[in-house]
Amino acid sequence: MNKLGVIQVIDSLDAGGAEVLAINIANALGNEGVNSHLCTTRKEGVLKSNLNKNIDFLFLGRKKSIDFLAIFRFKKYLKKNNIGIIHAHTTSYFFAFCIKLIYPKVKIIWHNHTGNYVNLKGFKFFVIKFISTFFDGIINVNEELNTWSIKKLKHKNSIKLDNFPQFINKSKTTKLNGKDNKRIVILASLRKVKNHLNLLEAFNSIHIKYPDWTLHFIGKDFNDSYSKKIKQFILQNGLEKSVFLYGLCLDIEYILKQTTIGVLSSNSEGLPVSLLEYGLAKLPVVVTNVGECSKVIENGKSGLIVEKENSNVFAKALEEYILSVDKRCSLGNMHFKNVEKKYSQERFIIQLKNIYTL
Repeated sequence: MNKLGVIQVIDSLDAGGAEVLAINIANALGNEGVNSHLCTTRKEGVLKSNLNKNIDFLFLGRKKSIDFLAIFRFKKYLKKNNIGIIHAHTTSYFFAFCIKLIYPKVKIIWHNHTGNYVNLKGFKFFVIKFISTFFDGIINVNEELNTWSIKKLKHKNSIKLDNFPQFINKSKTTKLNGKDNKRIVILASLRKVKNHLNLLEAFNSIHIKYPDWTLHFIGKDFNDSYSKKIKQFILQNGLEKSVFLYGLCLDIEYILKQTTIGVLSSNSEGLPVSLLEYGLAKLPVVVTNVGECSKVIENGKSGLIVEKENSNVFAKALEEYILSVDKRCSLGNMHFKNVEKKYSQERFIIQLKNIYTL
């Protein structure tokens, strides 16, 4: 790889899969001796504390989609630090495109984490297709997105690259409620696409039979209408002493050590970092059959996979684990071995360096 620097660009460092991965990549490249940087365009965010001290950080405070002050400040930063590659995550592709227009020598690699992009139509699709012609490469987190990039965007340098998990924060601040060995956890910000309500319905249906088990939501609460529905469901069904919301937490490793089952009830996914983190923690998992989830758990060999938006089958899967300690231990260990083997940092960085030299 050449001596030019690389900068990860993302809107913010609020907790989320793409944000976690952007930090993990910046840190991993820095550890490899690469001139590695990270930039947030709109806000900083709590995950900034997970960034290694040897990684240079730039916050632009962009106020609107086309912010000339932020654009020219970023260009100046690129030239000053000899940065030749912009690795743009999720929606930050538009900002990277603006930079390319005034600084065409820089390479743009777009990292598409958003499974829902395959459903884009009309004007939004036309815009992203046009902008993609300025990208030197596209990284997709699952096969469906990669096929979309090749067939729909018709991009010649499109590749699928699996995410990798890493526990950086070693603090132990979040003490979970409930009894040991009887905790179910979901790592997902309170967004509609994560469908916490489906999970709540499943949990509620088995709660009478297994009242000692508790459910724990870890992720940013946006205090919007969706968040309100979640809290109303908890109150209306008398689950206040069984379902707990913790908001944004950084000590994920410590949290997962306190839990028994990891779940995701999403309607759409790319390749969720949280599912890989469950693997690092040796948790047995129940996940919906979306994005790359089924591949991660080997089509059910190292976890339980259920159809999305079906609380009945989700409840049955949870009960299967609740009734069998052996199954929990067996599938949890298998999930760990699979993640360790197929989703390692070393493997990711080798492939990433090859992409950067496109």
